[in-house]
Amino acid sequence: MTATTILFDLDGTLIDSTDAILESFHTSFKQCNFSSPDDTAIKSLIGHTLEDMYLQLGVPKEEHQRIIAAYKEHYRQISRAQTLLLPYAKEALEAAKTFATLGVVTTKTKRYSLELLEHLGILDYFTSIIGREDVQNPKPHPEPVLKAIAMLHAEKASTWMVGDTILDIQSANQAGIQSCAVLCGYGMREDLEQQTSHISQHSHDAVQLILRNSNLL
Repeated sequence: MTATTILFDLDGTLIDSTDAILESFHTSFKQCNFSSPDDTAIKSLIGHTLEDMYLQLGVPKEEHQRIIAAYKEHYRQISRAQTLLLPYAKEALEAAKTFATLGVVTTKTKRYSLELLEHLGILDYFTSIIGREDVQNPKPHPEPVLKAIAMLHAEKASTWMVGDTILDIQSANQAGIQSCAVLCGYGMREDLEQQTSHISQHSHDAVQLILRNSNLL
């Protein structure tokens, strides 16, 4: 029997760093003398790369290096204190580890991802972590998922992606693997349902769905 592999997104899937993200965006806009958007506009873009988020929030490309540097410096200082595990995330990882190899595929910087996962006490659950700097083309491109599969020596037929936005699911679809969307994050059910037939309330429900669909029961 082929071993199951589960790839998890982070923000909105396993962790809640909304406060840290919002504060870091507002701080970066203020430091770089731009008018700061409202929280709703920022939250609607979480899951995209910082470059795409700032572009869609009206920051010219020539200012991206400066404003992203301001964001990252502030985020580095506050992210641990303002990031929590989402409900049922620890239970999801404990259950998943009993039958699957686990990886992370995120648009968050790998450096910060490692720090947060260690701080939250869940780093050891994962065999591979693919962050923004590990790929040329972030989600929704299939490259991050395909790179994780290659690193884990996984089989596409037995690999799943769990994420909360259409970017996660589109990346999985284009990579040719199965996916399960969770409703505990930033995506809207109606959008997610257009990309996958597997919808769960949170990550633990998603793991149970994967288990049922992996012929392991």
